Amino acid sequence: MAAEIRLFPCLSDNFGYLIHDPQSGATASIDAPDARPIIEVLRREGWKLTDILITHHHADHVGGVKELKQTYDCRVTAPHDQKVAIQDVDIRVGEDDFVQVGALIARVLETPGHTLDHVSYVFDSERALFAADTLFSIGCGRVFEGTYPMMWQSLLRLRELPDDFRLYCGHEYTAANVKFALGIEPHNEALKARAEEVTRLRAAGKPTIPVLLGDEKKTNLFLRADDPAVAAAVRLKGFSADDVFAELRERKNKS
Repeated sequence: MAAEIRLFPCLSDNFGYLIHDPQSGATASIDAPDARPIIEVLRREGWKLTDILITHHHADHVGGVKELKQTYDCRVTAPHDQKVAIQDVDIRVGEDDFVQVGALIARVLETPGHTLDHVSYVFDSERALFAADTLFSIGCGRVFEGTYPMMWQSLLRLRELPDDFRLYCGHEYTAANVKFALGIEPHNEALKARAEEVTRLRAAGKPTIPVLLGDEKKTNLFLRADDPAVAAAVRLKGFSADDVFAELRERKNKS
C-alpha cells in the first residue's frame, strides 16, 4: 500500500508533514515546527505518531519535539552532529543511513550549507524528497553555517534525483522566489508558467508544494548555477558554478 502524506501549515510560513504507512500504522513527522498543528492532523486522521525525522537544529524545525515525545513516546531521529542541541534524540543518522517507518524506508543524504548538520530524507519507493531548508521551490536556503561551495554541492546531490520525485520543502517561500527569479530570467517560459501557477494556488489559499523535481530543474536558478545562460544573466560568463551560485545567493539575500 502506498504511503499517505499530509501537508499543513505550521508557525508563520513553515510546512508540517506527516507520512503514514497504512500497512503498519506507523506515522512520521518530518521535523516538528510546532506540536499543536501536528497533533490536530494526527487526531483528524486517526493516526499515532511513531517517529520524528529531524532535518536540522533550527528552532522552527524542532520546537515541537519535546511535547510530541511526551505525548506519543515516539522515536526521534536527528542528524549525527551532536554539537547542536536537539532534545530527546533517540537515533543519530548520517550519509547513506536508512530510517524505517513501518514498511517505509527513508534514505539519508547529508546536505549541509544552510546548517552544518542538515540532512534530507529520500523515500525512494514513494518518489518523495523532504529537503527542508536546503532546497525550496524556485529557491534554496540561506547559507548560515556552511559555505557557498558546500551548499552548491548539496544542491547538486539533490539535482541528481530523478525528475519524477516530488519536492517537499520547509517553507512557503515560492511566490517571493518566483519574483526574484523572474528578475534574472524574465524570458524563461517554464518559469513564467510556474509563476502563473503559483499565483493561482496562492489566490485559492493552496500551498505551492509539492512540486516535481523535474520542473524545478527547469525553473530554479539555484539548481542551474553551472548553466552558461544563468552565468551570463548575472554577468559572470566564464566563471565557475561556485562563483555563480554565490552571486545568486548574495542577490537573493538582498532582495
